Amino acid sequence: MPTPTELNLHQQSRVLEVSYDDGSHFNLPCEYLRVFSPSAEVQGHGPGQRVLQLGKENVCIDKIEPVGNYAICLHFDDEHNTGIYSWEYLYNLGLNQERLWQEYLDELLKAGQARKKPS
Repeated sequence: MPTPTELNLHQQSRVLEVSYDDGSHFNLPCEYLRVFSPSAEVQGHGPGQRVLQLGKENVCIDKIEPVGNYAICLHFDDEHNTGIYSWEYLYNLGLNQERLWQEYLDELLKAGQARKKPS
């Protein structure tokens, strides 16, 4: 599994930029990271228990804390801070960003919800 070489938070554009030692480079929007938080609050405690996240269009990351040598904890400005993002999890979010985002948008539509235009 590749390891990160660089991590940059761009507050104004609300993007976490992550580079890995295999040359991979991902720009992960804060909203994307928030709705796919690995926390039990979002993912549930088992298969099929994922909780659809609504109203996260303008969320931003306030703080990034290292968790050992394998992960980070992201502190969002909506007070969510219980997700531990392993380097592998972030890598997979980056690799699968287009598909996962489309699945999220489809989930919103199925639930009769819509994203608001970020401000």
